[in-house]
Amino acid sequence: MDDALIISKFADERTREEAFGHLLEKYQQKLYWHVRRMVINHDDADDVIQDVFIKVWRNLDKFRKDSQLYTWLYRIATNECITFLNKKKQKQNLSLDDDSSAYLAESLSDSSYFNGDQAQMKLQQAILTLPEKQRLVFNMKYFEDLKYDEISEIVGTSVGALKASYHLAVKKIEQFLTTND
Repeated sequence: MDDALIISKFADERTREEAFGHLLEKYQQKLYWHVRRMVINHDDADDVIQDVFIKVWRNLDKFRKDSQLYTWLYRIATNECITFLNKKKQKQNLSLDDDSSAYLAESLSDSSYFNGDQAQMKLQQAILTLPEKQRLVFNMKYFEDLKYDEISEIVGTSVGALKASYHLAVKKIEQFLTTND
């Protein structure tokens, strides 16, 4: 089912639940992995995804169609990730400027998803050394293969700044991989 049909069916009270089911079927897995790459832990990702889809349910009828549906969904998911990570930092008495990689790295080493392939584990460790914004841009470009203009709509940053962030992220990852070999 295409996005326009999902939105129009959602607008009708009689077909709202059916439309939402199609939306979940179409986007839940993509959004889960987007969130999971940011928060690392499966249970945390599930919690964030639940919050994302609650917001989508409450606000889909207000979707203005200025952007594509998936960029709107990714924007919600991205904002929920950032909110979650900031709350987690506060609970652990870290300032918002502190590096979050330590507790995320601990989650990574405990995660069954990331423990099979040593190269994958090294890449994930390298990604966790990136600042939050660079990590977000890298994940969206590298893993999800989003175009810069799509990422720009999602995170509200210029394409030029995103290209610079991605370039810096790649350089930092390369440096981490060569020095931690």
